[in-house]
Amino acid sequence: MSRLILASASRSRARMLKNAGISAEAIASGVDEDVIKREGQIDGLLMDDIAMALAQAKARAVSTQYPNALVNGADQILVCDGQNYNKPHDMVEARRHLQSLSGKRHELLTAASIAVGDDIVWQHLSAPQLRMRVLDESFIATYLETAGPVVLESVGAYQLEGRGAQLFDHVEGDFFLFWACLCCRSWHFCGNKAR
Repeated sequence: MSRLILASASRSRARMLKNAGISAEAIASGVDEDVIKREGQIDGLLMDDIAMALAQAKARAVSTQYPNALVNGADQILVCDGQNYNKPHDMVEARRHLQSLSGKRHELLTAASIAVGDDIVWQHLSAPQLRMRVLDESFIATYLETAGPVVLESVGAYQLEGRGAQLFDHVEGDFFLFWACLCCRSWHFCGNKAR
C-alpha cells in the first residue's frame, strides 16, 4: 500500500508532512466540524474525545472514497481558561484570540488517526501546554499584518510550526514529536522514503 492521503485542505499540515519527506495528497474531508463538536458536547464528551472524534470522522469520510489508501485525519482544539477556541473567521476575530491568549497558558489538543476503508488502524492524541508571551497591541497588529490570512487556518490564530512560534515563551509537550510519530507511522505503513 503506497498511497497516503491527508484528509484536509490545511496547507500547514500538508507542508509539515512534505518537510518530513512524506509524500501525501490532500483531499478535504467535507466533515462539518461544528456538528461533531456540538453533538460531542451534548453527549458530555471531554474535549480530547471530541478532537479524536473529529480526526476519525475526517479520516473515514475520505477513506470510504479511497478504500485502498491510508487516510490521515487530524484536528486540534485549543482550550484556555475553560474556553474552546475555533479557527477565527476574520482578522478582527484573530486579533481578539491573540488578545485573550496573551500572557496565558493554554492546551492544544492535537488528534490524528489513520483509516483504511472504515477501519481506524492507528490514532494518537497529544496535549502540549503552551504559554504565550504578553503581547502588546502594536506587536499583535504587526504579527497579523506580516503573517496574513494564513492565521485564519489555525485555532488561536497562530501556526506554531511557522511564524507563530515567536508568540510563545514556553512549549511543554510533544507537539513536534506527535508529527514525527505520524510521519514515522505513515512511513511504516506505506513505505514512503524521505526524498
